[in-house]
Amino acid sequence: MAKHNEVGRVGEDVAREFLIGKGFIFVSANYRKPYGEIDLIFKDISNKLIFIEVKTVSWETPDPHSSSVSHETHRPEENIHPQKIQRLKRVIQTYLVSHEMVGDWQFDVIAVFLDQKNKTAKVRHLKNIILES
Repeated sequence: MAKHNEVGRVGEDVAREFLIGKGFIFVSANYRKPYGEIDLIFKDISNKLIFIEVKTVSWETPDPHSSSVSHETHRPEENIHPQKIQRLKRVIQTYLVSHEMVGDWQFDVIAVFLDQKNKTAKVRHLKNIILES
């Protein structure tokens, strides 16, 4: 498996555990269609579906004497470009129709910052993102 794929998988695992720890109910992972994929699907306590895009970044722990910028200032969620938004909208609509889902749903982004050297992660959960492009 390529390094970036492994980082993405670890990020999705971290995001899944984070959401479960917050009381969300796991529904599905990696819902794929030829035109796109939803990383995670959960339900909240009100039974609302939550479609999750996970964006993961990984850096080695910086040298404490280095002048480099912390990876926590990076915003991986900004990597969701207009074409990705269009694919996400299409996959979400396909999921809703194919599962005959009615009711509220929302789209969230989870940014995961991995420190592989220390085997730690930080999570930023951005809720109820509007899918416009």
